[in-house]
Amino acid sequence: MFDHLLDFLHGTPTESAPDRPRLAVAALLLEAARLDEHFTEDERTLISRLLSERFQLGPWEIGRLMDAAATAADGSTDLYHFTREIVDNFGPEERIGIIEMLWEVAYAHGALAPEEDMLIRRVAGLIHVEDQARGAARLKVLDRQRLPTP
Repeated sequence: MFDHLLDFLHGTPTESAPDRPRLAVAALLLEAARLDEHFTEDERTLISRLLSERFQLGPWEIGRLMDAAATAADGSTDLYHFTREIVDNFGPEERIGIIEMLWEVAYAHGALAPEEDMLIRRVAGLIHVEDQARGAARLKVLDRQRLPTP
């Protein structure tokens, strides 16, 4: 199922169109986790849980999605294909939810790296999430993780 998802990154039409938005979200979450060069099993577990909850996927599907997303993220030179897929397939509230997922990953270690903050700002702009909504999503995650607000 996810084998065809990589085709869209290379501009090849695919019959798996409903899976492309999931791949885009997963790839962005992986990008956020990898920015600090310490991609841990805890972060992988967190991303798997977030994707499972968001898309109601089982463990096997999550594993395949994560593998495909890792390959897609490794092969991508920019965020455009991922963010365009999100804009085209998710409504405004869902896009805010994706930003919240990115904050969850960014704060997985209890602190925010500057690169993670910059990535989330860029993605938020590209998927048309306003600064206020991005900030509110951040505060929501900080509260949920019981971390101090900046």
